Amino acid sequence: MQEKRSENVMTRLSRFIVDKRKAFFMVFLVASVFCVGSIDKVEVNDDITSYLPAETETRRGLDLMEQEFITLASADVMVDNITYQRAEALSGKLADIPGVSEVAFDDTSDHYWGAAALFSVTFDGEADDPAAEEAVEKIRTILADYDAYLSTEVGRDTSADLQREMGIILMIAAVVIVVVLLFTSKSYMEVPVYLIVFVVAAILNMGTNYWFGTISFITNAIAVVLQLALAIDYAIIFCHRYMEERDNGLEAREADITALSKAIVEISSSSLTTISGLVALMLMQLRIGFDMGIVLAKGIIFSMISVFLLMPGLLMLFNRPIERTRHRNLVPKIDFWGRAVVKLRYVLPPVFLAVVIACVFFSNRCEYVFSADSADFDNKPDWQIADEKVHDTFGEKNTIAVLVPRGDYDKEGKVLRRVEDLDNVTAATGLANIEVEDGRYLTDRMTPRQFAELAGVDVELSRLLFQAYGLSNEEYGAVFQDPDDYAVPLVDVFEFLCEQKDKGVVKLTDDQEEKVDDLQETLDQGLEQLRGEHWSRPMCPRRGRRPMPCWTRSAPSQAATTEMMWCWWATPPTPGTCRNPSGRTI
Repeated sequence: MQEKRSENVMTRLSRFIVDKRKAFFMVFLVASVFCVGSIDKVEVNDDITSYLPAETETRRGLDLMEQEFITLASADVMVDNITYQRAEALSGKLADIPGVSEVAFDDTSDHYWGAAALFSVTFDGEADDPAAEEAVEKIRTILADYDAYLSTEVGRDTSADLQREMGIILMIAAVVIVVVLLFTSKSYMEVPVYLIVFVVAAILNMGTNYWFGTISFITNAIAVVLQLALAIDYAIIFCHRYMEERDNGLEAREADITALSKAIVEISSSSLTTISGLVALMLMQLRIGFDMGIVLAKGIIFSMISVFLLMPGLLMLFNRPIERTRHRNLVPKIDFWGRAVVKLRYVLPPVFLAVVIACVFFSNRCEYVFSADSADFDNKPDWQIADEKVHDTFGEKNTIAVLVPRGDYDKEGKVLRRVEDLDNVTAATGLANIEVEDGRYLTDRMTPRQFAELAGVDVELSRLLFQAYGLSNEEYGAVFQDPDDYAVPLVDVFEFLCEQKDKGVVKLTDDQEEKVDDLQETLDQGLEQLRGEHWSRPMCPRRGRRPMPCWTRSAPSQAATTEMMWCWWATPPTPGTCRNPSGRTI
C-alpha cells in the first residue's frame, strides 16, 4: 500500500512537471539570462597558496610576508651561444632598462656555463607592477636577436593558460560525446536535447559561483568539464527510459510522465554517491578541496534539476522530430562477452585478485608531481620551456625565506652564518650579514666615535646624534653616562640620522648629504624586503645541478634558539613538497 502511494506521489509530481512545462521553460530562461550576466561577477583566485590551512607554518609565514614586506619581482634571463665578453656587454644594456634595479652577472659557474649566460634581474616593483611588465617587454625586445630564454613570474597568467587549455579540452570532449551519443542513441534528435540540458545546467552552475565570493582558478577552469563527465548520464538515463516507454506503445505525454516518475528515483539514488564523494573532498585540510567540492556538488544538483524540470518539456517539444529521426541500433550485440564471463567465473576472481595486488604494489612506487613546472607534457607554454632550459643548464634554484623576530641581530647573524655553510646554499642574505666595509656589518653595534669615522662626520655631532637617539628610544644611559660607551646598531642609528636630516634637525655638508641620500635609497630598498614592522626576513638562495633536499632547518635551529617561520620565497609553496623535521608534510 505504501509503495503504491509512493508511486502515486511520483506520478502526480511527474504529471505536474510535464503539464506545466511552459512555465518551467520561462523559469529556466530567466535563470539562464541572469546567470549569463553573473558569470563575469565571479572573482577568480589565482593564488593557490591562499587555500593552505591558516594554522600551517607556511601559511602564517606567507601572511606575515604579505603584511610586512615588499617582494620585488625578479627574472632569470638565459642567453645561449654567447661569449663572456658579449654577455658582459649585454648585462649593461639590461641594467639600463627603466624599471630594472639590478642585474647580477659574473664569470662564476652560477652565471656563465658552457657558452650560456644567466642574468639575474631584479625589478623596481612587485610582480604585478605595470613598470615591471614594461621592463620585461623591453628585455624581450633587446633579446630578440639572441637565443634567449626568459624565466619570470612577471606577466605570467597561469589562470588564463589553464582556462585556454581547458576550453580546448572541453571542445574535444564535446565532440567525442556527441559522436558517442549519435552512435548509441535511438534517434538523432536526442543529441540536441542532451546538449541543451547540459548547457543550461553548466550556465546555472557557473553563474551562481559568485555566491561563494571567490573560487580558485583551477575550479573555474575544470568545473564545466567535470560537471559534464559526472552528470551527462542523468540525461541519458531519463531519455532511454522515455524511448523505452514510447517503444511500449505509450503516447508521448504518458511516456514522458511514466519515464520521469521512474527516473527521479534512479537518478537521485545515483547522484547521492557522487555528491557524497564531493562532500568528502570538501573535508580536505587544503581548502581548495572544499572549493572544488562545493562547486561540483552544486553542479550535480543543477544537472539533476535541469533533467527533472527542463528535459521533460524538451522531450515533449521535440517529440515529432525525435520520432522522425529514429534510426536502427548501431551498437553491435555483445552476447558473447556475457557467455565468456559465465564460463570463466572460477578463473576470473583469482586473476582479478592478482591484478589488484600488483596495482597496489605499483601505486606505492608511483612518483607524484606537486608542481606544474615538473609536469612533462607536450605543447608546453613558453614560460615553462624557459624555466626548464634555465634549470637544465644552471640547475634548479629555490629561495627560502626565514622569518625571525625583528631586532635580535646577533641571533639573526648566527642563523645566516650557519645557513651559508649548508650544502647547495649559494648565499644567505639578511641585515645581519650585509657588509658596509671590511669586517663591519650593517647590524654591528657602534659607538659615536666609530660611527663618526665610518660616516665621515664630526665626532661631537655623532655624540649628539646618539644621545638624541637614546632619548627617543627611552634609553637614558646615552645622556647620563659617558656617551662614548653607548653603542647602537649601525642600521638603526643611520635611519635615525636620515629622519633627523629630513626634519631639518641635522645639517650636513653637500658632499655628506649626497652620500647619505645614496646610501638611504639603497638601504630603504633593502629594508623593505628584509625587515618588517615586527619581523626580519633573511633569504637563502639555493641552486644545484642535482636534486636538492628542500628542508634544512636543523642547522639554523642549532645556531640560535629563536622563534622562526619558514616558507618559500620566490617559488610559491606547493602542498606536499616539503616536510618538517617531524615528518609532517606542509
